[in-house]
Amino acid sequence: MLVFKPCFVIPVYNHEHAIAGVVAGLLPHGLHCVLVDDGSRRECAAELARLAAAHPQQVTLVTHEVNQGKGGAVMTGFHSAARLGYTHALQVDADGQHNLDDVAGFLASAAERPDALVVGYPIYDQSVPKGRLYGRYATHIWVWINTLSLQIKDSMCGFRVYPLQPVLALMARQRLGLRMNFDIEILVRLFWEGVPMVNRATRVGYPADGVSHFQVWRDNVLISCMHARLFFGMLWRAPRLLARRWSAA
Repeated sequence: MLVFKPCFVIPVYNHEHAIAGVVAGLLPHGLHCVLVDDGSRRECAAELARLAAAHPQQVTLVTHEVNQGKGGAVMTGFHSAARLGYTHALQVDADGQHNLDDVAGFLASAAERPDALVVGYPIYDQSVPKGRLYGRYATHIWVWINTLSLQIKDSMCGFRVYPLQPVLALMARQRLGLRMNFDIEILVRLFWEGVPMVNRATRVGYPADGVSHFQVWRDNVLISCMHARLFFGMLWRAPRLLARRWSAA
């Protein structure tokens, strides 16, 4: 039976106003929390240092001197979690948009299926920007094409429980996107590897004073190029993906 020893991984970039609330919502679950400071400004770095000093047994702070992007920060968090002896990482965004009341349910799903990746799919409230909401559907369609499957309900939500063994193996042999393309690409490539996916609904809100680091032109170009690469990667994998789909039918 697979071992299940989870921790939290939170990539942080200039979310000094929200991160204390996120950490406060996570620590009662009794799990270790890995904070990755992705080259934040002075105010955020000071807040992260304060949180780590206030909870030395529960919080590990890892720092990037230069911003690498969300994907780079998450991957650093995965490596740190593995070095600390954890088998799974629950990724949570630092801006407070995720509903931390759902953490227990995500952990329960992961404990039941420790071989699987538990993927959040969002249920939005009225605060969601309509442009962001509609724009997600183009990515959903590309993900369904590139996996030849409808199994992944949402590929952009950053609320997930990763089994670290297959993730680290993938990272060792495949260069993954360092920015907002990371969440999508790692999901598709793990699906190609045969990692089971468990979809779990989670409520997501967009605080009025929230900070988004999605840069429309840069990140949309990166995501578009990623979809193109994945499409050509899917073509030669198509026979295997279709055979797997038919065998499961």
